[in-house]
Amino acid sequence: MAENNSSFFQNAVVRERTILKNVYLWMTAGLGLTALIAFFVASNPALLRSLVGNTMGFMLLIVGEFALVFYLTARLDRMSQASAIGAFLAYSALNGVLLSTIFVVYTGVVIYKTFLTAALMFAGMSIYAMTTKRDLNRFGSYLIMGIWGLIGASLINIFFRSSGLDYLISFAGVAIFLGLTAWDTQKIIKMSAQYGSNVDGEVYTKLSIIGALSLYLDFLNLFLYLLRIFARSDR
Repeated sequence: MAENNSSFFQNAVVRERTILKNVYLWMTAGLGLTALIAFFVASNPALLRSLVGNTMGFMLLIVGEFALVFYLTARLDRMSQASAIGAFLAYSALNGVLLSTIFVVYTGVVIYKTFLTAALMFAGMSIYAMTTKRDLNRFGSYLIMGIWGLIGASLINIFFRSSGLDYLISFAGVAIFLGLTAWDTQKIIKMSAQYGSNVDGEVYTKLSIIGALSLYLDFLNLFLYLLRIFARSDR
Protein backbone atom coordinates (compact mmCIF):
# COMPACT_ATOMS: atom_id res chain seq x y z
CA MET A 1 0.00 0.00 0.00
CA ALA A 2 2.82 2.40 0.94
CA GLU A 3 4.65 1.61 -2.30
CA ASN A 4 1.54 2.37 -4.31
CA ASN A 5 1.09 5.72 -2.53
CA SER A 6 4.77 6.60 -3.11
CA SER A 7 4.50 5.75 -6.80
CA PHE A 8 1.29 7.78 -7.03
CA PHE A 9 2.84 10.97 -5.66
CA GLN A 10 6.07 10.63 -7.62
CA ASN A 11 4.32 10.76 -10.96
CA ALA A 12 3.99 14.51 -11.64
CA VAL A 13 1.46 14.24 -14.45
CA VAL A 14 -0.82 11.90 -12.53
CA ARG A 15 -0.43 14.05 -9.41
CA GLU A 16 -1.48 17.24 -11.20
CA ARG A 17 -4.46 15.62 -12.85
CA THR A 18 -5.54 13.92 -9.64
CA ILE A 19 -5.19 17.04 -7.48
CA LEU A 20 -7.12 19.01 -10.08
CA LYS A 21 -9.77 16.30 -10.13
CA ASN A 22 -9.97 16.34 -6.34
CA VAL A 23 -10.16 20.14 -6.30
CA TYR A 24 -13.13 20.07 -8.67
CA LEU A 25 -14.81 17.33 -6.65
CA TRP A 26 -14.54 19.39 -3.46
CA MET A 27 -15.62 22.55 -5.27
CA THR A 28 -18.65 20.71 -6.68
CA ALA A 29 -19.48 19.36 -3.23
CA GLY A 30 -19.31 22.88 -1.78
CA LEU A 31 -21.47 24.35 -4.52
CA GLY A 32 -23.92 21.47 -4.23
CA LEU A 33 -24.28 22.02 -0.47
CA THR A 34 -24.71 25.77 -1.05
CA ALA A 35 -27.43 25.19 -3.66
CA LEU A 36 -29.20 22.57 -1.54
CA ILE A 37 -29.39 24.79 1.54
CA ALA A 38 -30.36 27.86 -0.52
CA PHE A 39 -33.21 25.92 -2.13
CA PHE A 40 -34.31 24.50 1.24
CA VAL A 41 -34.47 27.93 2.90
CA ALA A 42 -36.17 29.51 -0.16
CA SER A 43 -38.76 26.70 -0.16
CA ASN A 44 -39.78 27.54 3.42
CA PRO A 45 -41.54 30.95 3.32
CA ALA A 46 -41.57 31.35 7.11
CA LEU A 47 -37.86 30.63 7.35
CA LEU A 48 -37.09 32.95 4.45
CA ARG A 49 -39.20 35.76 5.93
CA SER A 50 -37.46 35.43 9.28
CA LEU A 51 -34.10 35.65 7.51
CA VAL A 52 -34.97 38.68 5.37
CA GLY A 53 -36.96 40.42 8.11
CA ASN A 54 -34.25 40.16 10.76
CA THR A 55 -31.79 42.84 9.68
CA MET A 56 -29.43 42.35 12.61
CA GLY A 57 -29.37 38.58 12.18
CA PHE A 58 -28.77 38.92 8.45
CA MET A 59 -25.86 41.32 9.02
CA LEU A 60 -24.35 38.94 11.58
CA LEU A 61 -24.51 36.15 8.98
CA ILE A 62 -22.68 38.36 6.46
CA VAL A 63 -20.02 39.29 9.02
CA GLY A 64 -19.68 35.63 9.96
CA GLU A 65 -19.28 34.67 6.30
CA PHE A 66 -16.47 37.18 5.75
CA ALA A 67 -14.77 36.21 9.01
CA LEU A 68 -14.91 32.51 8.09
CA VAL A 69 -13.50 32.97 4.58
CA PHE A 70 -10.63 35.13 5.88
CA TYR A 71 -9.92 32.57 8.59
CA LEU A 72 -9.98 29.75 6.04
CA THR A 73 -7.67 31.62 3.67
CA ALA A 74 -5.16 32.45 6.41
CA ARG A 75 -5.22 29.22 8.42
CA LEU A 76 -6.24 26.42 6.06
CA ASP A 77 -2.70 25.15 5.51
CA ARG A 78 -2.19 24.87 9.31
CA MET A 79 -5.51 23.13 10.08
CA SER A 80 -5.93 19.42 10.50
CA GLN A 81 -7.50 17.55 7.62
CA ALA A 82 -10.83 17.16 9.43
CA SER A 83 -10.92 20.84 10.47
CA ALA A 84 -10.17 21.99 6.91
CA ILE A 85 -12.99 19.87 5.48
CA GLY A 86 -15.41 20.95 8.23
CA ALA A 87 -14.59 24.65 7.82
CA PHE A 88 -14.99 24.50 4.03
CA LEU A 89 -18.36 22.75 4.27
CA ALA A 90 -19.49 25.16 7.02
CA TYR A 91 -18.61 28.11 4.78
CA SER A 92 -20.50 26.53 1.88
CA ALA A 93 -23.55 25.98 4.09
CA LEU A 94 -23.48 29.57 5.39
CA ASN A 95 -23.32 30.83 1.82
CA GLY A 96 -26.39 28.73 1.05
CA VAL A 97 -28.37 30.45 3.80
CA LEU A 98 -27.39 33.90 2.51
CA LEU A 99 -27.94 33.04 -1.17
CA SER A 100 -31.47 31.84 -0.47
CA THR A 101 -32.46 35.52 -0.57
CA ILE A 102 -31.82 35.70 -4.35
CA PHE A 103 -35.07 33.78 -4.81
CA VAL A 104 -36.85 36.83 -3.35
CA VAL A 105 -35.26 39.21 -5.86
CA TYR A 106 -34.92 37.11 -9.04
CA THR A 107 -37.16 34.64 -10.84
CA GLY A 108 -36.29 30.97 -10.95
CA VAL A 109 -35.84 31.09 -14.73
CA VAL A 110 -33.24 33.86 -14.49
CA ILE A 111 -31.39 32.05 -11.68
CA TYR A 112 -31.21 28.73 -13.53
CA LYS A 113 -30.24 30.37 -16.83
CA THR A 114 -27.51 32.32 -15.08
CA PHE A 115 -26.19 29.23 -13.31
CA LEU A 116 -25.91 27.31 -16.60
CA THR A 117 -24.13 30.23 -18.29
CA ALA A 118 -21.73 30.64 -15.37
CA ALA A 119 -20.95 26.90 -15.41
CA LEU A 120 -20.16 26.94 -19.14
CA MET A 121 -17.99 30.06 -18.88
CA PHE A 122 -16.19 28.69 -15.83
CA ALA A 123 -15.51 25.37 -17.56
CA GLY A 124 -14.22 27.16 -20.65
CA MET A 125 -11.72 29.23 -18.67
CA SER A 126 -10.58 26.23 -16.65
CA ILE A 127 -9.91 24.22 -19.81
CA TYR A 128 -8.02 27.19 -21.26
CA ALA A 129 -5.83 27.41 -18.15
CA MET A 130 -5.04 23.69 -18.28
CA THR A 131 -4.12 23.70 -21.97
CA THR A 132 -2.45 27.07 -22.59
CA LYS A 133 1.34 27.40 -22.68
CA ARG A 134 1.14 31.01 -21.45
CA ASP A 135 2.17 31.84 -17.92
CA LEU A 136 -0.87 33.58 -16.42
CA ASN A 137 0.93 34.58 -13.22
CA ARG A 138 1.81 38.03 -14.57
CA PHE A 139 -1.91 38.86 -14.77
CA GLY A 140 -2.46 38.08 -11.08
CA SER A 141 -1.57 41.52 -9.71
CA TYR A 142 -3.87 43.22 -12.24
CA LEU A 143 -6.74 40.91 -11.31
CA ILE A 144 -6.26 41.61 -7.60
CA MET A 145 -6.23 45.35 -8.37
CA GLY A 146 -9.42 44.80 -10.35
CA ILE A 147 -11.10 43.25 -7.30
CA TRP A 148 -10.21 46.28 -5.18
CA GLY A 149 -11.52 48.49 -7.97
CA LEU A 150 -14.81 46.56 -7.95
CA ILE A 151 -15.12 46.96 -4.18
CA GLY A 152 -14.39 50.69 -4.39
CA ALA A 153 -16.83 51.27 -7.25
CA SER A 154 -19.53 49.26 -5.48
CA LEU A 155 -19.12 51.32 -2.29
CA ILE A 156 -19.30 54.56 -4.28
CA ASN A 157 -22.43 53.36 -6.05
CA ILE A 158 -24.16 52.78 -2.71
CA PHE A 159 -24.43 56.57 -2.47
CA PHE A 160 -25.03 57.40 -6.16
CA ARG A 161 -27.29 54.42 -6.92
CA SER A 162 -26.52 54.65 -10.63
CA SER A 163 -28.01 51.79 -12.63
CA GLY A 164 -25.54 52.49 -15.44
CA LEU A 165 -22.55 52.22 -13.11
CA ASP A 166 -24.01 49.07 -11.56
CA TYR A 167 -24.29 47.53 -15.03
CA LEU A 168 -20.69 48.47 -15.81
CA ILE A 169 -19.51 47.01 -12.48
CA SER A 170 -21.31 43.76 -13.28
CA PHE A 171 -19.57 43.35 -16.64
CA ALA A 172 -16.22 44.21 -15.07
CA GLY A 173 -16.89 41.65 -12.33
CA VAL A 174 -17.58 38.92 -14.90
CA ALA A 175 -14.35 39.71 -16.77
CA ILE A 176 -12.25 39.80 -13.58
CA PHE A 177 -13.57 36.54 -12.15
CA LEU A 178 -13.20 34.75 -15.48
CA GLY A 179 -9.56 35.84 -15.38
CA LEU A 180 -9.23 34.70 -11.78
CA THR A 181 -10.68 31.30 -12.72
CA ALA A 182 -7.91 30.75 -15.25
CA TRP A 183 -5.22 32.17 -12.94
CA ASP A 184 -6.29 30.07 -9.94
CA THR A 185 -6.51 26.91 -12.04
CA GLN A 186 -2.96 27.38 -13.25
CA LYS A 187 -1.82 28.14 -9.68
CA ILE A 188 -3.26 24.80 -8.52
CA ILE A 189 -1.22 22.95 -11.14
CA LYS A 190 1.95 24.81 -10.12
CA MET A 191 1.22 24.25 -6.43
CA SER A 192 1.06 20.49 -6.91
CA ALA A 193 4.39 20.55 -8.78
CA GLN A 194 6.00 22.68 -6.06
CA TYR A 195 5.22 20.19 -3.30
CA GLY A 196 6.81 17.37 -5.30
CA SER A 197 6.77 13.89 -3.82
CA ASN A 198 7.01 15.13 -0.21
CA VAL A 199 3.25 15.43 0.19
CA ASP A 200 1.32 12.94 2.32
CA GLY A 201 -2.38 12.13 2.31
CA GLU A 202 -3.35 14.88 4.77
CA VAL A 203 -1.44 17.60 2.92
CA TYR A 204 -2.89 16.30 -0.34
CA THR A 205 -6.43 16.78 1.02
CA LYS A 206 -5.65 20.26 2.34
CA LEU A 207 -4.12 21.27 -1.01
CA SER A 208 -7.34 20.14 -2.62
CA ILE A 209 -9.45 22.16 -0.16
CA ILE A 210 -7.30 25.27 -0.70
CA GLY A 211 -7.74 24.98 -4.45
CA ALA A 212 -11.44 24.20 -4.12
CA LEU A 213 -12.02 27.30 -1.98
CA SER A 214 -10.35 29.54 -4.57
CA LEU A 215 -12.36 28.13 -7.48
CA TYR A 216 -15.56 28.06 -5.38
CA LEU A 217 -15.22 31.80 -4.74
CA ASP A 218 -14.43 32.47 -8.41
CA PHE A 219 -17.52 30.60 -9.56
CA LEU A 220 -19.81 32.11 -6.94
CA ASN A 221 -18.78 35.69 -7.76
CA LEU A 222 -19.01 35.01 -11.49
CA PHE A 223 -22.55 33.70 -10.96
CA LEU A 224 -23.62 36.70 -8.87
CA TYR A 225 -22.30 39.28 -11.35
CA LEU A 226 -23.89 37.42 -14.26
CA LEU A 227 -27.15 37.29 -12.31
CA ARG A 228 -27.27 41.08 -12.13
CA ILE A 229 -26.70 41.31 -15.90
CA PHE A 230 -29.28 38.66 -16.77
CA ALA A 231 -31.86 40.19 -14.45
CA ARG A 232 -31.46 43.60 -16.05
CA SER A 233 -31.65 42.12 -19.56
CA ASP A 234 -34.74 40.13 -18.57
CA ARG A 235 -36.48 43.31 -17.46
